[in-house]
Amino acid sequence: MITTDICIVGAGPVGLFAIFECGLLKMRCHLIDYLPQVGGQLSEIYPKKPIYDIPGYPSILAQELSDKLMEQAAPFKPTFTLGERVESFEKTDDGFTVLTSDGTEVHAKVIVIAGGLGCFEPRKPNLDRLEEFEKKGVEYIVKEPEHFKDKKVVIAGGGDSALDWAMYLSDLASELTLVHRGASFRGAPDSAQKILDLAAAGKINLKLEANVTGLSGNGVVEGVTITENSGAVAEVATDYFLPLFGLSPKLGPIAEWGLNLDKNAIEVNTDDYSTNIPGVYAIGDINTYTNKLKLILCGFHEAALMAHSAAHIVFPDKKISVKYTTINGIQEF
Repeated sequence: MITTDICIVGAGPVGLFAIFECGLLKMRCHLIDYLPQVGGQLSEIYPKKPIYDIPGYPSILAQELSDKLMEQAAPFKPTFTLGERVESFEKTDDGFTVLTSDGTEVHAKVIVIAGGLGCFEPRKPNLDRLEEFEKKGVEYIVKEPEHFKDKKVVIAGGGDSALDWAMYLSDLASELTLVHRGASFRGAPDSAQKILDLAAAGKINLKLEANVTGLSGNGVVEGVTITENSGAVAEVATDYFLPLFGLSPKLGPIAEWGLNLDKNAIEVNTDDYSTNIPGVYAIGDINTYTNKLKLILCGFHEAALMAHSAAHIVFPDKKISVKYTTINGIQEF
């Protein structure tokens, strides 16, 4: 059995930053993640995607942010169980025992759920032959942008992911087409304006109020059918089709833990991001509350408040004070 102060379920960016905040208060952390590496969606889905809203970084690649967070956490010597899913937990006299899918047991005084979207899968369009072409030109995530260099690419979607990748790949692809069913985008206004500017400059073929309605090819994708709301139909040659409609979140076994849920999110008290189960917290995209923003930087804030609250459970007889690293530096374990 692994014994620690804090068991963090999820090793994405918010879970990794929680190590730092807990470490400042002398609490040890053990992280469990179903993915085989740390970083969560940053590493698994879009490692080369630029992120623009991390304080101090005008732009940072997702994998680089994950690496920086690990570097920041390193002095506090976190431990990890990767490639295993948390199945259940039970209350003990002095905390909790967490059990994973592979039988690993972790005993901790506090559980912090930082599972992002939980177990997730891409939202797929309803298209004939879609599964036939998966990994043969149809891709739901961009792991290596260089694969699209000098290729013809069609992206479908109007959210942040579709806009970000359309901007990024417009400099790599020989031809890039962005198809969106609406007349305006759902992504950040600044990104939407940049897409319009790229389209005006001839860098992107923009198809608004249109849908990809068909795929063609012999063994691999060779073309898509684009149908406009007006009824006009066009065949567009392509090497890759990227339907980027976001992820469909699934809580998995966490849904059976007795937590207060709102759809696929865990309700929390915004005083400290505690759940209805004493000693169990939820931070990052997996929680919900009034005016919740699903931003990494908001998860960082939640991690800080959670850590100070959890410290009262881990050290019930100790006075907890705010730690200023500018004064004390980082004191390693």
